[in-house]
Amino acid sequence: MTGLENQQSFAARNKPWRPQLTETFKALGIVSRPSLDGVDLAIIETDGDALIEPGASLFVPYVRDMKIFLHRAIKAAQEGRDGAADIGKAEGEITNAFVVAVERLLERENIKRKDIDVIGVGGHTIFYRAPSGADAPGRSWQIGDGKTIAEETRIDAVSDFRAADIATGGYGAPIDPVYFRALIASMADRPECAVGVITLNETAHVTYMPENAGAMDLLAYDSGPGVALLDEWTSLRAIDDKAPPGAVNDEALRMMGLHPYLRLPPPKSIDRYDFNIDKILKLTPEDGAATLAAFVADCIARAEQFLPEPPGGYIVCGQGVQRPALMDMLGAKLEAEVATAEKAGWRADVLDAECCAFLAVRSLRKLPLTYPRTTRVSAPMLGGVFYRAPV
Repeated sequence: MTGLENQQSFAARNKPWRPQLTETFKALGIVSRPSLDGVDLAIIETDGDALIEPGASLFVPYVRDMKIFLHRAIKAAQEGRDGAADIGKAEGEITNAFVVAVERLLERENIKRKDIDVIGVGGHTIFYRAPSGADAPGRSWQIGDGKTIAEETRIDAVSDFRAADIATGGYGAPIDPVYFRALIASMADRPECAVGVITLNETAHVTYMPENAGAMDLLAYDSGPGVALLDEWTSLRAIDDKAPPGAVNDEALRMMGLHPYLRLPPPKSIDRYDFNIDKILKLTPEDGAATLAAFVADCIARAEQFLPEPPGGYIVCGQGVQRPALMDMLGAKLEAEVATAEKAGWRADVLDAECCAFLAVRSLRKLPLTYPRTTRVSAPMLGGVFYRAPV
């Protein structure tokens, strides 16, 4: 597949590909990792249609108390306790952590705040529910107060990227396909074929892009669970999440594969809690880990049936890339070439933060963030809530 194996990193290019543009923005994206271990920040320069050039990035780990606050907020949200003090506490703490992280990046890189046009705030998702009909609207709840971040950093901010989509009956997720399209379009050696991007975070989703795809050509949907079940299992059984797995239990794998979600046509989206580990509870720790990894890979392979045609290759990003057994199983299940985001020349560690920066610029320019074949909205949907920084 042209462009996946030998693609240089954006930062290493002497002469980056630069289309003729009328206006570009320098945006800073910030997002909390689903793993609860810290916050990612990344700066990009973009016009909101193509990635132009990456800038500085930073990872700031959370202190131990932050993880406790977030766990409590997630529990309260899942239990329907919207006004719980635990959620308010987590919101305040994570907002402050974001402000401190922004200041740290600016100071470390000697960047003046006036040189940053906007901050894209991804926040931390504490609750997600896909819509299931007119009487059961969806909800996506990210904590991290964009208004306070704009006030404290004195930089304009955009947050709540999913809210408008969900308000009109969309899933609000996946939110990143339009950014993946920009990454593909900005590669100096662009693939001469259809490309699939597999995102392995708490859930897994597939983004499909025909060659030279426009935004309306994008197709995206959650294939099934990602690493959340693996994280739960390795924590429950106290095993190393990178240890060699045991043997796949075919019967448990078959039973998990009966989940009705896997037969639904896209667009579709799930919550991290829509799948569970009940079918593997009697397995050894090693065999359970192997069976879960096989299930994640199997769900992604089964999701290919909904694509117009198999892509020429896949780019894989997200937390799951760090799990060798899962990546091996994915490579064995898919017939097309499978390359990591890093091998494709993308900044794998900060893709989510870059995406937040990109979406903020699209929001400023009144460009759609989501599309009918990515989130089930009826028409391309604008998004984001803008907060003006104090003068």
